[in-house]
Parts: sequence; structure tokens; C-alpha cells
Amino acid sequence: MDKRVLITGGTGFIGTVLCRDLISKGYSLTVLSRQGADTVRALCGRVEVTADLKNLEGHPGFHAVINLAGEGIADKRWTEARKQALRDSRIGVTRRLVATIKSWQNLPEVLVSGSAVGFYGDQRDHLVTEDTQPNAEFTHELCHDWEQEALVLEQDGVRVCLSRTGVVAGRAGGFLQRMILPFRLGLGGRLGSGHQFMPWVHRNDVVAGLIWMLEYDRAHGAYNMVSPNPATNREFTRTLGKVLHRPTLFPAPAPILKLALGEMATLLLTGQKAVPMRLQNEGFEFKFPELRAALEESVTG
Repeated sequence: MDKRVLITGGTGFIGTVLCRDLISKGYSLTVLSRQGADTVRALCGRVEVTADLKNLEGHPGFHAVINLAGEGIADKRWTEARKQALRDSRIGVTRRLVATIKSWQNLPEVLVSGSAVGFYGDQRDHLVTEDTQPNAEFTHELCHDWEQEALVLEQDGVRVCLSRTGVVAGRAGGFLQRMILPFRLGLGGRLGSGHQFMPWVHRNDVVAGLIWMLEYDRAHGAYNMVSPNPATNREFTRTLGKVLHRPTLFPAPAPILKLALGEMATLLLTGQKAVPMRLQNEGFEFKFPELRAALEESVTG
């Protein structure tokens, strides 16, 4: 079998860069997307496009699968309906993906599946590695159940890697896109106390990490896809202000965030001092380990 890869979530903030990097490395890609084929190719490059997993039932098979599907967790207030939509877009899609893979004539060598450091729940200022015991809350339950659906393929001899990704910084998109305008206007500031940790990571390192999991045949299980240098929200805010040459004098008080966002405010007011212990122990090297350099690259161009 040639180097053919199936990607879900290929048109997203991470997926578009991942697709182009994989194409440059000689991979042939099929992207699962409900968008039109021309739109997908404009975003991802020279790829095949399929709109429905049913089209891939009984397929000869792919060398690998990278599963990045999932609606943005911070896009809308967490009503019960929104929580169910988040579960469906992650857990439901992954369950259907795995069922489709099991129908193939040849199983993939590896499934690299998305997850998030929200798996651990609020960890205050405790150092968080892949061995840290999680706190039970919505994000943990969401990530745990998401991961379990992917891990089903281990029973069939498929190598499964889980990317527990942090807050991703990069150009022209992601959470920074929402922050830059108020910061440029001098209206930026810390969230709540600012003491909560933000397990940030640069998009280029996420993409490189996903490809590393794909290609390193000894990689398996969960990896914290975060920078080696986690920052508190206060540190992140000050650094972004320095990069943009703007003051950061307007904090968003916790009660206001809770009133405006409800339960979703926990995403902003709590965090994880997560570190990429397994990635570093197994030889992965970060291109953007330092926050200032990562932000400078992300807000230019």
C-alpha cells in the first residue's frame, strides 16, 4: 500500500497546514469534508475529497488515518444541546470512523486521533504529564470518551496515538484571531486572576507532532501536544501585549466571564500546567518552545 492518508477535520485551523505539509512529503490525501471539493482543495491543496464516510465502506484501505474532526469547543455557550453537539462531533464521528475503518480490506498501520489537555480537567498549578490523574468534569468526560472510541482499533492491531492538544497559536485563525483586535486597541488584559495556566502550543509544532506520530512506528498512546514552557494567563497576556506594543490594562473579572459564558467560563478561568513529557522523552523537538517567539510568528504576516 502506498502512502495514502485519510484525514477528517482537514479544512480546520490545524488541518489545512497539515494537509499541505503531508503533500509536500509525498503523501496522497483524502479529506472527509461536507464542503465542496473546490473549496477543500483551495484550503488543503491537491487532495481527493469525500463527503460521507459511507463512501469509504469496504474501501481497499489507507496507510494511515488522522482524525481531527470536532466543532470548536469555545464557539458557543455550553447549553445542554451544545454539549451534545460537541460530543457528536467528536465521539460520534470517531465511532463512525472506526466502524468504517473496520470494514476496509486492509486496516491502517496507524490512527492519529485528536484530543485535548482538557482531558485532565482543572489542575491548578500542579505539573501535568500524561500520567496525571484527571479531575472529572465536562471536558474530561468529553476527551475521555473521544479517546476511548479511537482506542477500539488497538484490539485489531492498529497503532493508535492520541494528541492531547493545548491552546494553539498560529497565523490567521484560532483563538489569537479573537484576541488580537482588542489587544491592538489597547483593551487587552488578563482573564480572572490571571494565575491559571494556559497550556499553549504553536500550530507548526502541532502539525510536526502529528506527522511525527504518523511516521514514528514506536509512538503510541496519549501525548500532551503542548509547549515545554507553559505560561499563566497573566504571563501570556503580558507577552502578547509586548509583541503588539500595547498595554494590557483591562482585565476581565471572573464574575463577568461566568455571567457571560456560564459553564464555558471554566475554559478561561482554569487550566493545566501541562508539559509534553512523552514527546520530549521520545525525541520530538519543538520549533517554538518559547512563548514570545511563537506569538511574534503568529501575529505577523
